[in-house]
Amino acid sequence: MASMFGKASTFLSGGNEDTKKQEEGESLTTVLETAEDRSSLTILISDVTELMRKQILDTFDPKETGAEEGQVTALSNDSDEQSNVEKPSDKEPDDELQKILEKQKSDLVKREKEVNEEKMVALKTSALEFFDDWRDTVVIRVGEVVNSRRTAKDQSKQANPEITKPNDQPVLEGIEANEQEDTITDALLKLYPPVETALRKLTKEKRILVLHSMLLLLLSLEHYNAYSRTLLLYLATSLGLSATVLSEDEKKVARGLLTAAEKMSADEETKKRAEDNATARKWKMGVAGVAGAALIGITGGLAAPLLASGVGTVLGGIGLGATATAGYLGALAGSGVLVGGLFGAYGAKMTSKAMEQYTRDVEDFAFVPIPKPGESETDARRLRVAIGISGWLGDKDEVVKPWKCIGPFQETFALRFELEALMNLGNALTSLVTSAAWSYAKSEIIKRTVFAALTAGLWPLGLLKASRIIDNPWSVANQRAQKAGEVLADALINKAQGERPVTLVGYSLGAKVIYVCLQQLAERKAFGLIENVVLLGAPTPCNSADWRRIRSVVTGRVVNAYSTNDYILAFLYRSSSIQFGVAGLNPVLNVKGIENVDVGDLVKGHTLYRHATAPILKRIGFEDIDLQEIDREEERLAEQEKKEEEERQAAENSTKKPDVGDKQEVGDEEVHRMEQEFEQKNKLS
Repeated sequence: MASMFGKASTFLSGGNEDTKKQEEGESLTTVLETAEDRSSLTILISDVTELMRKQILDTFDPKETGAEEGQVTALSNDSDEQSNVEKPSDKEPDDELQKILEKQKSDLVKREKEVNEEKMVALKTSALEFFDDWRDTVVIRVGEVVNSRRTAKDQSKQANPEITKPNDQPVLEGIEANEQEDTITDALLKLYPPVETALRKLTKEKRILVLHSMLLLLLSLEHYNAYSRTLLLYLATSLGLSATVLSEDEKKVARGLLTAAEKMSADEETKKRAEDNATARKWKMGVAGVAGAALIGITGGLAAPLLASGVGTVLGGIGLGATATAGYLGALAGSGVLVGGLFGAYGAKMTSKAMEQYTRDVEDFAFVPIPKPGESETDARRLRVAIGISGWLGDKDEVVKPWKCIGPFQETFALRFELEALMNLGNALTSLVTSAAWSYAKSEIIKRTVFAALTAGLWPLGLLKASRIIDNPWSVANQRAQKAGEVLADALINKAQGERPVTLVGYSLGAKVIYVCLQQLAERKAFGLIENVVLLGAPTPCNSADWRRIRSVVTGRVVNAYSTNDYILAFLYRSSSIQFGVAGLNPVLNVKGIENVDVGDLVKGHTLYRHATAPILKRIGFEDIDLQEIDREEERLAEQEKKEEEERQAAENSTKKPDVGDKQEVGDEEVHRMEQEFEQKNKLS
């Protein structure tokens, strides 16, 4: 064993440099030529991981609200509006300021009580333990390649917990400038601010090789979890590289690994070794043995199949040598079984058949692949997964259609669940929003100034008569969404998607599925699975405790897109505790790391989220989008809005309304027409 480690050490750091470069191409030890350069990489990783750890702490810090200045401004604006009514006395400004300070103090006390609850403390402890275990494996693995273990640990202690931004204006290289890329870059720099490092002075080619090497080293841990991906995004911005550089690299590596896996002949010894390794590991990666296994892989013959298949050249295509590539990948380089585990079921698609064991409580639950045009099954594989979830359906194709806007750097799936219930809901929503009853009710709602205070008793009588059209389909679909969220959490924990980071995007009840899933992940202390989540028009509470739990299990972005114009959602949610807030109607406050985006200008009603999804993703600087598909969806959004308005006008013109001025109510005739329309649509579907 000692001789193996000795040989591995010699391979990584010793030997004649010129000879190695000729035979093996570039490696980290040739790119980082000096001890200072190698030290800079170790310190940079330590600085970034310390920053990531602080973000976890901020999630559970009652003083870190993430929007404190905005809240003070809002309170000040309220005071200004009141002061315009009559000229205030000299004492009144002091009184208003005192009220603001008292409210802030009261809110802080509530948040302190919230984060000190036993379950929240346990969640924080588990989140930090998982992160610390992952960080240890990364620091040790990188240290073995560029330094000794002792040196790596010593340098990691030099980590600076404070963010040190570069002096110059950050410019990320590697992309062609366009308006959308600028939006993505702005979002990237805000979310993953660059950390000062001497490595920024390296040539662009060398910086790309450093990032490429880090990707391979992280994969050698035999997983690519969400924390690993977040680390690479920080490294990319700190090295002055765009997210596109990283995404292109991920795409090439995925293709190379799967090509290698297809060519590998998994003999009994390799199979047994992989099975023993899988048995020893829990889904949460432990520290012990990971780096050692990778080193043994270099000298134990496992790299041979990779090199024999020529995939070392594929992965080294951007300049890294084939032997260095195999060495950095460790055991993953020589085992088709391990590669298959990384991608989920040996690269197989997540089909309904594979999901049967998770679907005891939900009918019709499946991941539907959304292939990219012209790509083969192997070419479609990626190191990241995106799952889109529709919240109601106008037709069966709408399970998939909204998610074609997700770009080529993620393996995209649509989650299909409870098709019949979502079709019924879609038909009911269409009948409601195109009715004269809704047109009249909307005009009445707009007259009322306190939208958030609406209760069942305040809604117009005509709309309450029509509620029987929508209430039952909504209730049924809402309950099914709850179950689907629980099943989705179970599937992710059991690695149906493999060992890859997942991005979840959903609108309406699709957002409810995601919300429930994330609550379940927090309950079960399942960290490192989810990279980003985007919830659109979520029919869920917006209390800080629930969203604090959500933030704890997502390593990247948590986006809450809401519309204050979504009166349909308010109506559907009227029997719940609307006074406590609805995420689809209000911003989520007092939790650090939640991005609130008001999309009221795009979404005039709940039914428009179907076509507004792509434009919203464009607006928030979503990292991976198809601009052509987004242009098409923007056109469809305008068409859908126009169509609904025309249908409402037609319904109004065909309905006899009593001439009683402001007290008019849509009669039973209109409600009967809606019922007939709803029944007819259900028969057709």
